Amino acid sequence: MSGVAVAATLEYLHGFGNEHHSEAVAGALPWGQNSPQQAPYGLYAEQHSATAFTEPREANRRTWTYRIMPSAAHPPYERIDNRGWVSAPTCGGVLTPNRLRWDPQPLPTPGTDFVDGVTTYAVNGDLHARNGIAIHLYSISESMTARYFVDADGELLFVPQDGHLLLCTEFGRIAVAPGEIAVVGRGVRFRVELLGSTATGYICENYGAALTLPELGPIGANGLAHARDFLYPTAWFEDRNRPVELVQKFGGHLWATELGHSPLDVVAWHGTHGAYKYDLSRFNAMTTAGWDHPDPSIFTVLTSPTPVPGQANVDFCVFPDRWVVGEHTFRPPHFHRNVMTEFMGLIRGRHDSKAEGFVPGGASLHNQWGAHGPDRETFDLATAAELTPVKLENTLSFMFETRLALTVTDTAFTASHRQTDYDASWSGLTRRFSPPTSKERS
Repeated sequence: MSGVAVAATLEYLHGFGNEHHSEAVAGALPWGQNSPQQAPYGLYAEQHSATAFTEPREANRRTWTYRIMPSAAHPPYERIDNRGWVSAPTCGGVLTPNRLRWDPQPLPTPGTDFVDGVTTYAVNGDLHARNGIAIHLYSISESMTARYFVDADGELLFVPQDGHLLLCTEFGRIAVAPGEIAVVGRGVRFRVELLGSTATGYICENYGAALTLPELGPIGANGLAHARDFLYPTAWFEDRNRPVELVQKFGGHLWATELGHSPLDVVAWHGTHGAYKYDLSRFNAMTTAGWDHPDPSIFTVLTSPTPVPGQANVDFCVFPDRWVVGEHTFRPPHFHRNVMTEFMGLIRGRHDSKAEGFVPGGASLHNQWGAHGPDRETFDLATAAELTPVKLENTLSFMFETRLALTVTDTAFTASHRQTDYDASWSGLTRRFSPPTSKERS
């Protein structure tokens, strides 16, 4: 059966952060206790704890698995080359106040799988302190078959831009396409299959508190991303006895070990930690019904909170098709300087503040206090536009907004597809101030 056909048959569980349970073989999931003296069918009971045992119930993430072989059955890990992966803190890179923008990344060379096809663009924080993020782009041309990956440093938020993926995880399989996102939890083993010839996209590696739904505040009980629209995989397992490589990202480096079996051998599971997906077309965008442009925070899909209220380790915001109706208003995003750092990507269409230069598959970075806003063409069009209701269509951009400045990796800073003339976007802006004459003032 082809990968696309497999994706069409997948079933999912509904509800963000629910206490889900699933079994691929009837009777494999114990009831009444987590660790019976003898687990069903000779399986091993194993708990995955993604939070400390005593963290509050609403934040606690853990899952019990019932697997063919315990995760402990492996030889020592050995350090391998880090490929394009970079982590924070880093001794290299460029911490710059300048605005940066990139064209789409080059297409992958043949034989490039997920581990080899990731390039880190920017990092902040300290993964050892479980604080901060890394932003990667992936460009891959080959499915992982005898290689598996696990990230012990953070959870991975996938934002596909081109090409469909099948994420085969310990907890089941997730098919994810452009216009959807997927999150693979910290410490979850998985491999990436292509459902086409190539795939490109973005990843936010979140070192901090697990992503969750933002509070709705005055919005009320409904709006933004609905909890019931988040989909979790059903149990599925590989019973393979052959040598495979397991690559682990740990402490900012890649390590590898050889197993004699597939690590995706979980026959049943129950809990709150694992992997999930979400269709961005289901996001119920809130916007102004009066005047002035809303702050981008109102487009938040997921957030990684910090102890400081309102200061996210990272917010994932999406800007989908929507009505724009603001009266006597400059409707595109206004000129802005921000204590938060903004990294943007474009999945399809055109962003409403950039008429040229920001294209699907590209990216931009405005570090803390980096002055930004509409380019000259957008400004001229918006200030002269007839303010009738307008539907923004065929557009899907997103933003990783984080409270810390991002250090750009040397690879991204020196990349041939970085636009070294990005500042020219604002060079056409001219003085418009026309004060009244003394006669007019009198």
